[in-house]
Amino acid sequence: MVRNVNLTKVYLISAALTVSTALLFAQSGVPAGAVKVNPRDGLKYVWIPPGKFPMGCSPGDSECYAYDEQPAHEVTITRGYWMGQTAVTQQAYQRVTGKDPSAFKGPNRPVETVDWIEAQAYCSAVGGRLPTEAEWEYAARAGSVKSRSGDIDRIAWYYANSGEHTHDVAQKEPNAWGLYDMLGNVEQWVSDWFGIYPPGAQTDPSGPASGQKRALRGSSCNYNPRDVRVSYRFGSKPGEQIFVIGFRCAGK
Repeated sequence: MVRNVNLTKVYLISAALTVSTALLFAQSGVPAGAVKVNPRDGLKYVWIPPGKFPMGCSPGDSECYAYDEQPAHEVTITRGYWMGQTAVTQQAYQRVTGKDPSAFKGPNRPVETVDWIEAQAYCSAVGGRLPTEAEWEYAARAGSVKSRSGDIDRIAWYYANSGEHTHDVAQKEPNAWGLYDMLGNVEQWVSDWFGIYPPGAQTDPSGPASGQKRALRGSSCNYNPRDVRVSYRFGSKPGEQIFVIGFRCAGK
């Protein structure tokens, strides 16, 4: 069952997005999509500028889940941040932790079967953190209000094209800010507790103060097309280790 979306409000938000991002981008001094290498894990990180965006169900998206993806609401990100260009790979994870728990082995495949606590510990070890849900969706949208950055088969590994296993990162097309596999391949832990969205505009939200599950974003290699969308979200207990769950790090 899908709730109606307030499209007028969402379109007004999206119209303001380009202007607000441009102003804040000019203040940041770093171009969106700039890349640096983190020497601690050898992975590339992409600069995400501050700005505003409509979080939640995309305008015209009839596949949204009422409870989880609405209400759509304006979110302001006041500080730019670096975001992993890809999910953390098995090679990088082994370099930092000395182990690889993944079910589908391959040095350039995303690490998986990692719980939220382990993901957070890894990000801390390389000088970062898990992104918030808002930061994740803002980076995934990359200035767009569409439910996907392009044709599903060109941007994502999902059940119809993946063989229901993970693949090397960065084999599909990136989004407008140069981020790969924001949809498909592995679901990604974020820092927030999983909960319903509060109404109204928010600034730098970090989710509920407590909960039983941590939020997951991005869908995975065994997801159906309906769930391969930037606003799709799910929750899992922090200690769960599942072969379709990985992560990427963020930081200053």
